[in-house]
Order: sequence, then structure tokens, then C-alpha cells
Amino acid sequence: MKQFLITLAGVFAGLILFFVGLPFLLIVMAAGASRPAPPPARTVLEIDLRQGIADQEPANPFAGFGVSRPLSVMSIVQTLHRAEQDDRVKALLVRVPEGGLPPAAADEIRGALKAFRASGKRVIAHSQGIYPFGVSSAAYMVGAAADEFWMQPNSSLQVTGVNVEDTFLKRAFDKYGLQADYQQRYEYKNAVNQYLYSDYTPAHREAELGWMTSIYTSELAAAAADRKMPFQILRATLEAGPWGAEDAKARRLIDRTGQAEEAAAALQRAAGDDAKLVDFAEYKASVLRGARSGGGGPAIAVIQAEGAIETGSDKHSGGFGSSSGIKSDDVAKAFYDAAKDDAVKAIVFRVSSPGGSDTASEQILAGVRAAKAAGKPVVVSMGTYAASGGYWISSEASEIVAQPTTLTGSIGVFGGKFVIGPALARFGIDLRDLTVGGTYASAFNSAEPFTPAQRAQVSNWMDRIYAGFVDRVARGRRLSHDQVRQIAKGRVWTGEQAVRLGLVDKLGGYDLALREAKAKAGLDPSKAVTIKRYPGPESAVEALRRALGVSSASVKTLAAAAWVMGDPRAQTILDTLAETRMRSEGRAAALAPTPRF
Repeated sequence: MKQFLITLAGVFAGLILFFVGLPFLLIVMAAGASRPAPPPARTVLEIDLRQGIADQEPANPFAGFGVSRPLSVMSIVQTLHRAEQDDRVKALLVRVPEGGLPPAAADEIRGALKAFRASGKRVIAHSQGIYPFGVSSAAYMVGAAADEFWMQPNSSLQVTGVNVEDTFLKRAFDKYGLQADYQQRYEYKNAVNQYLYSDYTPAHREAELGWMTSIYTSELAAAAADRKMPFQILRATLEAGPWGAEDAKARRLIDRTGQAEEAAAALQRAAGDDAKLVDFAEYKASVLRGARSGGGGPAIAVIQAEGAIETGSDKHSGGFGSSSGIKSDDVAKAFYDAAKDDAVKAIVFRVSSPGGSDTASEQILAGVRAAKAAGKPVVVSMGTYAASGGYWISSEASEIVAQPTTLTGSIGVFGGKFVIGPALARFGIDLRDLTVGGTYASAFNSAEPFTPAQRAQVSNWMDRIYAGFVDRVARGRRLSHDQVRQIAKGRVWTGEQAVRLGLVDKLGGYDLALREAKAKAGLDPSKAVTIKRYPGPESAVEALRRALGVSSASVKTLAAAAWVMGDPRAQTILDTLAETRMRSEGRAAALAPTPRF
């Protein structure tokens, strides 16, 4: 009994420390966080692209709490623009990744590096080797955009082409009694082909080779232009590899060999004897923290959307991290809020999404329409992807801007289910179901395939969604329905291909989209405007309040603890948290899966 009471007391103390001590510590840290020191008078920035790169910055200040927050394409572009105009910044060192950089992200970063160089500041890219990871030559393209491209001695340059490997499970499914009972609209909508076939279909092969070839040639053309080499010569030289660093230098594929420390020292010497090497993230925190998000005068709203498109709101997620998807309530509300803001004259909608729910996509598109109806032009800036649902939410924008290597289109839909009943029966496990109502009520059980009647109902469902998708694209892009159907059928296109097909207006990145938004709003292109982010970044206080789900009584308890510990800053913040507890709203899970883009 004594041991039980001791254990119980220990558990209780642990819970108190976790639910009171840890939140209190986080609040004090948030309150006492000091402003980053300004950069030195002579600064050489170092940006490390070897870590993961997202497309956009999370609104939640605690997103990724406890782990290293990755850089984002948007923050890299915005920070480099500030560095261009910052007399303290003299040069830039770029640590090139060994592979896996998303092609459109590399396009955007390349553009930012070239703009930085155009301001008269020097860039050295350094690589410890580039290997055939991922599906592109993006890392080499980024390195080629620098004034000098260095590689570590004895490292390897393995940029010889692109390769995609897909796993097909049909034979295994047949062997073990599994069945993928899916429908597609249409033959190029190959997201579930790995379950339906044992090899590429002709349409699947055509589509993948099409976008792979487009990305590969686009990246090599950009690298050839930056290296001032004929395209065919650069391509032939790279494909004859792999090459060691010394061989690559002899063939003019890079400029120098040396360690990263030597490259940094070379930039510091050129910048001045007292030049300091400053981490890019530290510089970003220093210069962007004071960046205005509002103010007087005309404004351009920036609405960001990254990930799979889902119904719901991110405010119902935990406060120490945000969901990885695009929540339709939040994005739609951002459009309605921006439409009501008299200062906002146009909207840049940054989209990086491979697709998702059709109903969530339609909710967001309704927000786009509302903004346009309020006289606010909407210019889409496509990131790595804007395909399927990502294209649905972009389709009726005033203008669409994409990178040459953005993956877009995929105008189609698929839906169905996995049938696992026969496989489980082999192990003595029997699935049984009971139904009250119509026969469609049992359509999505996993015991057996669709009946002919159910399959026809699912088919009608798919047809209706596909027709709606085609209609929105036709209306938004001013194309006939027949024209859209010819280029749709679920096929993925690169931005470069999409321009020729009329699915995209111009090739470029966020900067071009911003200029186009200003032009469509009738704003002077030479004058700066306020950038308003919708929804705005969440404060640390709000994130903590949401994370804890605190009631007034709980907050008063924490505030009392703060008072006892004598920290007035924590007490002030905890008093601010003493508001009405956010209601948590449960969501009933859908019994039948929604069709996916």
C-alpha cells in the first residue's frame, strides 16, 4: 500500500509538472524571448539547402516545436530580397543539397540567387557531392546559378538523368486475395494504378515520361545558360558521368574544388577583414521580425496554401504544431476577410498542393470568386504542385503564374475501395455486415466488391465530379468544355507545358505574381505596397492558449503560480490567456471515403 501511494504521488507530481510546469516554462520563454541581434556591418550569409525545404512558412509559431524548423521557399525569396538592399550584406554562401530538392522550389531559389547577384553581391555555391536522389537535376541547377560553383575535393557529381521507380502491387493482391475496386476519370489519372496493374499502362507511361522530360530539359537549359555552355554540350558532358570533382572542374561543369570553409573564407576576404559569416535563419529572424504586415496605403494580400486539401479548420489542431494540410475553412475565410479589407487591392494566392477533397476545394474556390466579385483580382503563384484539387482552387483566378517545373493539371478524379474480405477469409476471419436502408448504404464495406448497381452509382458520382471540374476550368480559363476534356483526362503537366495548353498564363515565381497583382489592381509598379498575410501569423500567446485548451479556472491557477514565483511577465501573459475556453468540436468520420483528386 505504501509503495502504491508513493507511485501514485510520483505520477501526480509528474502530471503537475507536465501540465503546469512545462506550459509555464514555455510561456516565460515566449515572454522573455529577446530580439535577435542585428547583423554585423560586413555580413556573409550562409544558407544551407541540405535541410528539408517547405514551400511556405507555418502561421503557428510553435510548428515544428522541438525539432529544427525547415527553411521555406517563400522565406528564402523574401529574405534574399531584403538582403539585396541591405548594405551590411556583402555576399552569400549556398550549401547545395546532395539531392532531393523539389524542381519548382529550385526554380524559385535560382531566380532569387540571380536577383541577389544582379544587385552586385557575390554568390558562391558549395557542394559535397550531388547524387541521383529524387527525380530531377535541381541541385545542380541551383549550384550553376552562382558566380562560382565549388565542390569538395574527391566528391562526386552524378547528374546523368532522372529516374522514377514505381511499385506495382497487382500480382501480390491477386496472390493474397486483395482487390482494389477503383474507378478513374480518366486514363491518365494514375494515382491508383499501382493497385490495379502490374506495369505501366500506355497512358501512365506517356504521362510520366512527358513531365519527366519537360523537367529535365528545363533544368539543364537553365544550368547551361548560367554556365554559359551550349545546351547539348552540357547535357552530353553530364550524361557521360558520373564525374569526380576534379574531372568535373576540368570539363567546366564546376569552377573550383575546395572545402566549404575555404569557400566561406574566400567570401569573407572579399567582403573585408572583419566580415562575419552569419547563418541565414538568424539573419531572417533579425530582418523579417520587423517587417510590416499592415499599415496605411494600398495593400496586396498574400494567402498561402500548402499540402493536401481537407475540410475543416486548423484551429482545432493542437497548438504546438499545425496540421500538414490545407484546411478549407481557414483558406476560404482568408479570402472573405481580404475581400472585406478596403486597403487590399489584389490578392496573391500561393498554392503548393497535390490535391485532396473536392468539397474542400470547392469551398476555397468560392472564396476566390467572392474576392473577385469584390473587385480584388486574384493571381495564383504555383509552387511545387498545383495539381488536381490544387488546380481546382486555382482555376478561376484572374491569372495563374507557375514555374517551368511546377506539376499542375491532373484534371480528373478517382474513387473506390479496397476489398479485403477474401484475403481475411483465408485466415479464418470473416467480415459480415448488416444494412438498413438502400443498397448503396453498404457500397463501401470492405468485405466484397461493388455490386453492378453500386458500381453504376459510384460511376455516376465520379462523372458528376469530373464534369464539375471541367466546367470550372472551362469557365476560369475561357476554354470550351471540349478543349478542356482533350487536355484533362487526369494528366499531369509541367508549368512549361501548361502555358502552351492555356492552363497557365505566365512562367515565373512569387515575385512575378506580386507584380502581376499590382498591375491588375492599377497600382504603380515602381512603388512599394504593404503586404498583408491572411490569415496572419498566430501569436505565441494564442498558440499556447489553444494548445492547452485552458479554462478560466485553469489559467487563474497558472497565474497564481506565476505570482508565487515572482515573474510579472509570466503573470501578465497568463492573465491574457484567461479568456473563454475554445470549444472543441468533434467531427464524425465519414463512413464512405470522399473521391480524391
